[in-house]
Amino acid sequence: MFTGSTRVGKQIMAKCADRVKRLTLELGGKSPNIVFADADVEAAALATPMSYLDNSGQDCCARTRVLVQRSVYDRFLEIVAPAIESIVVGDPADEKTQMGPLISRSQLDRVRSYVTPGDGIHGTAPEGPGFWFPPTLLTDVAPDAPVAAEEVFGPVAVVIPFEDEADAVRLANATEYGLSGSLWTRDVGRALRVSQAVKAGNLSVNSHSSVRYWTPFGGYKQSGLGRELGPDALHAFTETKNVFISTEGPAQ
Repeated sequence: MFTGSTRVGKQIMAKCADRVKRLTLELGGKSPNIVFADADVEAAALATPMSYLDNSGQDCCARTRVLVQRSVYDRFLEIVAPAIESIVVGDPADEKTQMGPLISRSQLDRVRSYVTPGDGIHGTAPEGPGFWFPPTLLTDVAPDAPVAAEEVFGPVAVVIPFEDEADAVRLANATEYGLSGSLWTRDVGRALRVSQAVKAGNLSVNSHSSVRYWTPFGGYKQSGLGRELGPDALHAFTETKNVFISTEGPAQ
């Protein structure tokens, strides 16, 4: 069982093929956060920052594509902007800190390569020693732009408007990944329809939960195969054997 990048997962899968070994892969993600106009827009906006800033954005389940219905798009931005700007970035040992630094210089350089300075909504980050990058939400981004399509693995998300339910599903599925995601709505029927239509292994309605040890966890498409956690995880470690015993006595 491997958790990591899609690139390394493919390498492990290739090596397993030579020995006909089964494996479970939990790989990259580019998860959507879908906000419908009938949702509690304030709650959705206030929950958005930590849906992709947890672990400084170095989280395969990070909701880095925020899809907001156009009729509430401006209102959503009005609420989410100060929420992002107020995120406390600093020493993880400080109780007030909400987000720490990135893991390495190379990862900081990678994140910087996706962002043009001054674009979108930004928080603040310390200066001095440490691989610091401010919380960032980019607006006016094309759905197929690299920052909107590739896994950045840092504190960067994009916000994209959509027109209706079909458009939301189309945008949510316009990625090679399918690990996790969220949708915000007061309509239970819509929640069920969209959850079925979005190609992802783990979805939350009106929350950003992804991992629970008692429920299966895993992805679609380039996000991996098999399931970890929950009762489904046992299948990866189980060989089924079928034994027939005759009750008719020895053949004559």
